[in-house]
Amino acid sequence: MTLKSGLMSCAALCAVVMTTPVFAACEKPFLAGDFGYSVCKDWPAYPGLAITALSQFESGPSASDYGPEGKYDLDLAVFSAGESKPLAMYHKASAFESDAIEFEDLQIDTARYQLTPDLRAFGVRATFNGSSRVNPVNEKLLSLYVREGDTLRPVLDKLITYEYGGEWDGTCAGELYQHTRTLEIGKTSSHGYADLIVKTVTTSEVGKGEGDACESSSTTAKPVLTTLRYDGSTYVLPQGFKGY
Repeated sequence: MTLKSGLMSCAALCAVVMTTPVFAACEKPFLAGDFGYSVCKDWPAYPGLAITALSQFESGPSASDYGPEGKYDLDLAVFSAGESKPLAMYHKASAFESDAIEFEDLQIDTARYQLTPDLRAFGVRATFNGSSRVNPVNEKLLSLYVREGDTLRPVLDKLITYEYGGEWDGTCAGELYQHTRTLEIGKTSSHGYADLIVKTVTTSEVGKGEGDACESSSTTAKPVLTTLRYDGSTYVLPQGFKGY
């Protein structure tokens, strides 16, 4: 759910995070104002640990009926049960931008992202949705983070896991496409981190004619496998795989 938000500095956020004991019970982080997203999720791989994610409106030129158009920051933290002070944190200013394609949702993903025998990542998923009916746009992005001491470090940045778009007349004629990507841990590795195998399935739909004469057809291409390799600091994404 979208909540309207005001400005909040990183220092103020850190103060709230470090002095509010409700985080131990996996409570959502405090959201200043009404625009932004606040989520918390237990980390099943590490019993007793929870992950929080907070993204709130940072700045922008205007506000629409759906929320402010502009930039949103991102704050992540890992907490231990019974403790109010975070074990590890991450902050990024202007992490997301919401405009004609609206920043619509933020979720934490605790799937089995085992990058090394001793290191498991967690994911943050962001959803964006356009408002045009004849030029639809929908994107879902996945980023992965690992814990290094008292910090959280991104190792995969905004992989497009779902993309829907195209152009049509709103009733029949036009062309639409859909890319769906799933992520698996590979058996090979690069710079000590497991390679990631991305399977992309593309569906295309074509419509012709008007009214009762409308004819549409859809085709699904053979899945394409792409290997993402770690270069020592991040997984390198091919052109067209990274969202904004």
